[in-house]
Formats: sequence, structure tokens, C-alpha cells
Amino acid sequence: MLIHRFERPRRFVAGTVGAPGERTFFLQASDGSRVTSVALEKEQVRVLAERLEALLVEVGGGTASTPAPGRSVDLDPLDQPIEEEFRVGAMTLAWEPDVGEVVVEAFAATDDEDTEASDVLVVTLRPEVALEFAERAKSVVAAGRPTCPFCGGVVEPEGHLCPRANGFRRVARD
Repeated sequence: MLIHRFERPRRFVAGTVGAPGERTFFLQASDGSRVTSVALEKEQVRVLAERLEALLVEVGGGTASTPAPGRSVDLDPLDQPIEEEFRVGAMTLAWEPDVGEVVVEAFAATDDEDTEASDVLVVTLRPEVALEFAERAKSVVAAGRPTCPFCGGVVEPEGHLCPRANGFRRVARD
């Protein structure tokens, strides 16, 4: 198994390549000249952000950590070149109480659940950096095509045939 390990990296972000509807989502960790990019699904990014926030609330005694003074959410594009190391199948999240840090593990997808992943990305983050990651990840997910408030389906620019509206065409609004 190849382990791509980053202890408190200079940068850990979620980002995309492509136009809405055709985007590929990535997690990217970088430290110095070393950059590791792994592809994953939009839903995996959304769930990771939600679970990170929930974990921080749980370990923080009821409130999520806040970004460190003077720090802001990283809005820069992904580091180039973007070379996909692997596609993520499963992820785990853990809290290391001895050091007060979050550990994110992203395992390469396998053909079946009995096969061990060939690669894993392991990233250790301070709570405020994990919160910054979650904020950016939520904005990356939200930047896509709008969803129908009735059925949750994607609303294309030309509209959407909503099954909950008996086939009535709903048009996307700006």
C-alpha cells in the first residue's frame, strides 16, 4: 500500500476542474514542492465537509472552532499540475485527542469490498485548518448547478421536468 502522508500541510483543499455539470472534484494536499491530488465525487466532498464540522462541534464542547485570527478561507485555484493519484472509494475521519488534531484518510477505490486499497491519502490538520477546509468545500459544492427545491434534482439552464410537479417544467432562476 502506498501512503501519501501530510502532517499539517501548507495547504489542504477541495477543488474542481471543468464547467458545472462536467466538473471533476479533487482533494489536494501540498507541502513545499510535493502535491498530491485525488479525485472523488461531489457528494463525498459535501459529506466530508459536514462530518468535519460535526466532529469539531463534538470535540469542541458544542461549538465549532473558528478560523485563527488573520487567517481566511483559501479561495485560490488548485495547484498545478493536477495529476490524479487515484479515485477515492472510502474515507475515514478521526480525532487525535493527545495532540488535538483531525486525521482525514481517503482510500483508493477498489473493485470489491474485500480488496485492500492500493493507495491512501492521510492528512493531519489543526482544528482551525479543518474548519477552513470545510468552509471552502461547502462553497465548491454550492458553486455547481442549482437543485430543484421540490425534488432535489439538478436544474439545467434550459429548465427541469420536476416529477413532483406532474411534469411541469421549472426554469432555473439567476
